[in-house]
Amino acid sequence: MINALRTLTILLLTTLLTTTRAFLPRLSLTPHYRTMKKHATSSRSSLADLTTIVADTGDINAIKKYQPTDATTNPSLIYKAMLLPEYSDLVSSAIIHTKSLKSSTPVSDCLDYLSVKIGTQISTIVPGYVSTEVDARLSFDTDATVEKARKLIKLYEEEGVDKSRILVKIASTWEGIKAAEILQKKGITCNLTLLFSMSQAVACADAKVTLISPFVGRIMDWYKKSQGVSSFSPSEDPGVMSVTDIYNYYKKFEIDTIVMGASFRNVGEILELAGCDRLTISPSLLEELENTPTPVTRKLDSKLSESRYSGEKIEVDEKKFRYMMNEDAMATEKLAEGIRGFIKDIEKCEEVIRKGL
Repeated sequence: MINALRTLTILLLTTLLTTTRAFLPRLSLTPHYRTMKKHATSSRSSLADLTTIVADTGDINAIKKYQPTDATTNPSLIYKAMLLPEYSDLVSSAIIHTKSLKSSTPVSDCLDYLSVKIGTQISTIVPGYVSTEVDARLSFDTDATVEKARKLIKLYEEEGVDKSRILVKIASTWEGIKAAEILQKKGITCNLTLLFSMSQAVACADAKVTLISPFVGRIMDWYKKSQGVSSFSPSEDPGVMSVTDIYNYYKKFEIDTIVMGASFRNVGEILELAGCDRLTISPSLLEELENTPTPVTRKLDSKLSESRYSGEKIEVDEKKFRYMMNEDAMATEKLAEGIRGFIKDIEKCEEVIRKGL
C-alpha cells in the first residue's frame, strides 16, 4: 500500500514538472506581457520628444485621437472635411449664415466663414497654432492676399480666437512672401507653404515670417520621375535633403523662422527629419508611427548646423529670387502645380457651397 502511494506521488510530481516546463516558453504570450508590449514607447511618442508634431488634417476626430500641438489645413483638406458626416451641420450653418448676409460674393464669403469655423473647432483641441490658407488664386497678388488674410483674422476674432493662435497660410511666391512681410509687421503670423527651394526659404527669412513649410514628398515625386527611379532611401531622399539644408542654414545664421517639414510620403522621411522644429504629418502616417514601438534617433541638431552647412549667407532680392527659381526646374514646376491643385480644390469646395446657396 505504501509503495503504491509513493509511486502515485512520483507520477503526479513528474506530470506537474513536465506541465510547468511546457508552460514556461509561453509566458511571453500572457495577457500581462501583451499589455506591457502595448504600452512600450511608440515612435510617435519618441518623435514628440525631439520635434513638435503637427496634424496635417481638418478631421476633428483624427486630431482628438493624436492630440498634436498644432494643426494645419489647406483647401484639399477642407474639401475632404466638408464631405465628412460630422461636418454636415457646420456646412449647413455656414450656408444659412451667408444667406443672411446678402453678400455680393456669397460663395467666397461662405468658404472663408466655413474655413474659420473648422479652424475654430480645431483651436479648442490643439493648444498651439491652427493654419488656415488664403485663396490660392491670390498667389500673385500681394494686396489682395493681405486683404484676404486680414478678413480671415477678423472672422477668427469674431469667433473668440486670438490672432496669435492663427497662422495664415500663403503660397511662397514672391508676391506671397511680400504679403507675409506686410502682415507680420501688423502682428499677423504667417505660414509660407508650397516651399521647394533655398531661394524661397531665404526670401521668407528676410521677410521675418513666423513659419515655413518646406515640402518633402512632392520634391521626391519630381526626382523619381526625372531620374526614372522607383524610390530613394530616406537619407538620400531629395526632399529630406532639401529640408535638412534649409534647417541647417536657418540655425547657422540664427534665423528665428520656424522650419516645419511637410508633405510626407512615408515614415522613413519623417524619421530622417527627427529634430526639425516641427513636422506636419497626416493621420495615416501618425497611425503608423503610433504602431511602431521603436525609439527615434535625433537627425537634425541646431548645435551641429554650423558645421553641417558649409555655404555662405545668401542675399536675395526680387531679381535674384526669380532667377534662382527659373534655374530650379523642380521648384518652379512644383510651386505652379501646387497652386493649381489648391485652386481646383477651392473650386470643388465652392461647388458644394453653390449647390447649398
